[in-house]
Amino acid sequence: MTIPSRGFTLIELMCVVSIIGLLSLVAYPTYLGVITKGKRVEARAALTQAMQEQERHFSRYNSYVAYTAANANSFLWYSGSTATGSAYQISAAACPGEAIQHCVVLSAIPGGPQVDTHFKDDVCGTLTFNSLGERSAAGVPAASAPAVCW
Repeated sequence: MTIPSRGFTLIELMCVVSIIGLLSLVAYPTYLGVITKGKRVEARAALTQAMQEQERHFSRYNSYVAYTAANANSFLWYSGSTATGSAYQISAAACPGEAIQHCVVLSAIPGGPQVDTHFKDDVCGTLTFNSLGERSAAGVPAASAPAVCW
């Protein structure tokens, strides 16, 4: 009469650990991709909201306003619900070759000294949106930026 064994052998435990390791090796990059896409959505929403603020200012004063995080006054300069929890800094400047009275370009810069400094978007980089409705991203060619990053 044999006594049934209880527990697991070392080989069985090593097989389970290696299977879990392989699954996490595949799942972790996918998880990071989902997090990055979610933060891009946050940046796009913030850019849209900041452009609405700029258009309201333009309708009142017939001019857009350039700003950065340091001198944003009442304009939106971060992408999340709080500055410290945001992944992007929002800034506004005149369009290249234009005066600020006629055209403004908003930029969502990943990371920064006053927001989440650990976040980096290696694919899209800085997202931009101007008052002419043109959208682009620094990390991809202009033709494919709306499809990939927007």
